[in-house]
Amino acid sequence: MNTNSILIVLTLGSLMAAVDTTIVLLALPTITSSLHTDLLSSIWVLLAYMIVISVLSTQAGRIGDLFGKGKIYNLGFVIFTAASALCGISSNIDMLIVFRIIQAIGGSMLVANSSSIVADVFPPNRRGKAYGITSLGWNIGALVGIVLGGVLTTFFGWQYIFYINVPIGIVAVLLGVMNIKDINKVNTKLDMLGAILLGISLALISLSLMFIAASGISTDNIIELALGVALIPFFLLNETRSKYPILNLKIFKIRLLTYSILANFLQGIGGLSLSFLLIMYLQGVRGLSPLDSSLLLTPGYVIASILAPFMGRVADRGKPGIVAGIGLMFIFITMILYFFLLTPTTDYYLIVGISAITGIGSAMFWPSNSTAIMFHAPKEYYGSVSGLSRTLGNIGTILSYVLSIVVATLSIPRSVAFEIFIGTTTLNGDVSVTFVNGLHFAFLISSIIIVVAMIFSFMSGKTQESAIK
Repeated sequence: MNTNSILIVLTLGSLMAAVDTTIVLLALPTITSSLHTDLLSSIWVLLAYMIVISVLSTQAGRIGDLFGKGKIYNLGFVIFTAASALCGISSNIDMLIVFRIIQAIGGSMLVANSSSIVADVFPPNRRGKAYGITSLGWNIGALVGIVLGGVLTTFFGWQYIFYINVPIGIVAVLLGVMNIKDINKVNTKLDMLGAILLGISLALISLSLMFIAASGISTDNIIELALGVALIPFFLLNETRSKYPILNLKIFKIRLLTYSILANFLQGIGGLSLSFLLIMYLQGVRGLSPLDSSLLLTPGYVIASILAPFMGRVADRGKPGIVAGIGLMFIFITMILYFFLLTPTTDYYLIVGISAITGIGSAMFWPSNSTAIMFHAPKEYYGSVSGLSRTLGNIGTILSYVLSIVVATLSIPRSVAFEIFIGTTTLNGDVSVTFVNGLHFAFLISSIIIVVAMIFSFMSGKTQESAIK
């Protein structure tokens, strides 16, 4: 088994999944115009992908435990690649949304099984480096998605933001089939009732939050949210009684594992909102195009990409939780700097410098946190724990989006906030000052969330040291 080839495939999977969480954003105005639809319809090209991955990640990880992580991962790549091609040939918005859902099904199979494959293939003292390399794919993917989305849409057409996945996917499928073999399988069965309860719950919660962010609080949205939350206890009760649960709740008795998973979830909410808020500022207040806005954030992604493998090796020395916590300290510093220094006329060089600090924090957190999580996961539940971690991370992404939009609409109308977010409206004068003040409040809220995540990371302590000894 060629571990280098396996890492290449896993990195490509991380890259493609990351690309498709960001690349659509800058193409939304063009997609809306080209397919003769409206923003409230086209925005579901972005949201449907995020919601489906959030709902299916845990189940896809469990299916990997049952039928083989390598087999499910490779199948996910096939589905993802084929759906990308179908997205590109879509002739109306409904077709595009449907194919994005299929693409997300494949994406969930990729992200849910990637970390557990690393845990199967690499010994504990080499996992941090491996996670650092796969994190490199995620950071490059986020960069490619933001920057390349604008370039491809501007010079070639929105269809090419999906076509670009096809040749990469074909190569990755061939490499995956040749190199990724199933090592550990669990002789068990699927918990169908648990899957249905969890799926419906996450779907209702995600959809209600998205509608609240898009159009405000309504009775229907509150009922959907309440029903989604109400199903959680029933899911947990089913998991305690099921002989083959999707999620073995006993794993939460492992305190250090729980701390690292919570840190991952909270970082998703607080840290990922940073990019949303900055893009809204650069487009809505400074009047930059989506492409120019993304270029200002590029240094942070480049730094994160370069440092991630190195930070993974640091995590391998036995203190991944502490390394992750220090990374969150850097992210917290960026939040505070934006809180105090961001104005309608802030120098662009300052923003670039602060984004570089964010890149350092991201490079330290992601590989270290993944190392800490998988070190404490029981081997027979690698897939489930990996899926759970990804699910909570994706839910955090959705919540970060909701946080950004909702906080922004405290100072300006919600419809204007959405137009700023996709780069079709620019604020002027006193309105821009008011909007920046609203962003300050969002940065403050996010920084508090990051502090809590930081505490959980430090509480996870020296998770690898005992294993190496």
